[in-house]
Amino acid sequence: MALTIEEAVARVPQWVEKSDLKTSPLGGGITNFNYRVDVGGESFVLRITGARTELLGINRENEYAANLQAGELGIAPEVVYFIRPEGYLVTRFLNSRPLPPQEITTRTNIKQLTSVLKKIHAMPPVPGKFDVFKVVEQYTRTVREYKVEFPPDFDWINVRAQEAENALATHAYTPQPCHNDLLNANFLFDGNIRVLDWEYAGMGDVFFDLANFSVHHQLADDQDRWLLECYCSEVTPQAWGRLKILKTMSDFREAMWALIQVAVSTLDFDFREYANKHFERMRSTMKSSEWDRWIEEAK
Repeated sequence: MALTIEEAVARVPQWVEKSDLKTSPLGGGITNFNYRVDVGGESFVLRITGARTELLGINRENEYAANLQAGELGIAPEVVYFIRPEGYLVTRFLNSRPLPPQEITTRTNIKQLTSVLKKIHAMPPVPGKFDVFKVVEQYTRTVREYKVEFPPDFDWINVRAQEAENALATHAYTPQPCHNDLLNANFLFDGNIRVLDWEYAGMGDVFFDLANFSVHHQLADDQDRWLLECYCSEVTPQAWGRLKILKTMSDFREAMWALIQVAVSTLDFDFREYANKHFERMRSTMKSSEWDRWIEEAK
């Protein structure tokens, strides 16, 4: 059972017996419950984890380790305390502002973003692994276990995903530290881009980070080319195919994630609609004339 905010605050040694402590909820999340804590003239964020998040592949010890490293580099909020065994994270509150999609996707900010991603990908190894194909397989098993309804063409989608996995397997990648959840809500800006929420961080494919950012921000082809130019210096057919395929697999992962949330989440959010949106975008891409070309380019 989750701790109340009062119980969680009481578990942080630095805050014990503080008389000026004030908490207020922070909105925006669709997995956890986040609170701002003001105490002693400083501000922090306390995350109380959502229901059964281990079913989403989240390991709180791994999240803590990755956020700790990124925080020390100034990429992420500094980690102040970690409440065990519940896995609640306390980080320093950043006096930063959101970066809405239309702003973070300018050429200047895409270039800055790729610099941030390179720093993440160059970090020392972090615990945990992230392979989008294995994640989707595990999510599928969980969705079946909870008897959540799949879309009618789920078998067809899986055939296309297998094509994608086979194509990408012809060029093995070296796993590097990746964030793996670069939706817009996970960015703040204070002159530099800061990255929040390291729940899915692990050793993975750097191209998935690029693709995940791209699909969440609906980058057009010219923006995708700029993203690859900034990160790779050039846009090869193989890199282009890999990016486009992994954008589609990012949608598959997001849709399956949402189906699990249909079964287990206690948050007031329409996860079925969220899943349908990502299934539809993925389905449309897989049916497009470009899909087969990307498969060939990626090989």
